[in-house]
Amino acid sequence: MATRAMMLGGVVAALVVLSAATMAAAAGLDMDFYSSTCPRVEEIVKEEMVGILKAAPTLAGPLLRLHFHDCFVRGCDGSVLLDSTPTNTAEKDATPNLTLRGFGSVQRVKDRLEQACPATVSCADILALMARDAVVLANGPSWPVALGRRDGRVSIANETNQLPPPTANFTRLVQMFGAKGLGVKDLVVLSGGHTLGTAHCNLFSDRLYNFTGANNLADVDPALDGAYLARLRSRCQSLADNTTLNEMDPGSFLSFDASYYRLVTKRRGLFHSDAALLDNPATRAYVQRQATGLFTAEFFRDFADSMVKMSTIDVLTGAQGEIRNKCYLVN
Repeated sequence: MATRAMMLGGVVAALVVLSAATMAAAAGLDMDFYSSTCPRVEEIVKEEMVGILKAAPTLAGPLLRLHFHDCFVRGCDGSVLLDSTPTNTAEKDATPNLTLRGFGSVQRVKDRLEQACPATVSCADILALMARDAVVLANGPSWPVALGRRDGRVSIANETNQLPPPTANFTRLVQMFGAKGLGVKDLVVLSGGHTLGTAHCNLFSDRLYNFTGANNLADVDPALDGAYLARLRSRCQSLADNTTLNEMDPGSFLSFDASYYRLVTKRRGLFHSDAALLDNPATRAYVQRQATGLFTAEFFRDFADSMVKMSTIDVLTGAQGEIRNKCYLVN
């Protein structure tokens, strides 16, 4: 039996690698991109990530989120990392990104790589590797990260309207994911990333006090479990609270697992976009299957596949873009 399980695990891993290699080639990326110019790149990133998460375990979720927010705007080009200038407001200062964290950690890894391999490794590649390692170090799945992304030179706050908001209904979520080449399965699988990290009250407090615009104690989201609603209200006491943090997967927010799906089936997903997964037969079936806790290996494989797919969205390669010296500034 153990041998059969090991064989199946090996087959799954091989399929993920094959899928990653195929998508990488289509996007112009390469699994061995830095083999001669910076052969220890993945080892160095992993070493730094171990130190980062040892000092601040709560950064695993934010670093995964940084990669997601980067890829949905202008593709995976590191544009989310750029600072605003006197003449331009960058993505990081747009409303959907004001709660992003981990920028200093990305620069820490970049500085280490600049010492080892000057002007070689892009910030976009670093972010893709850090997101993968954040999940792995939180006991989640691994996946092969194809490399060769170049850094973009443009970051525009208004373009963050491409990011799926936590208030989105199912139709809007499908449209926004579809615009990036991601399907319904990618939507329900990548939503599982909400098993890691925390969220500020203002990202979901409309569900507690102002769901239809009436702005009173009775104006709540009927899709939210009553007991959970009361618990959230005890922490988020007004619509204006933009500082209090809440675990997205209470009791398990530092560990990557399938428990998020159990919460969603109990109507305890934090965001309206989480609850929306129950509004479609296909995504509801996936949520209910994973909620049993019997198919976590399947979720891990699916998450790895979807992350490979997401990490190749509209990448810059070859002579496009640049290799930034500092992740927060264009050269």
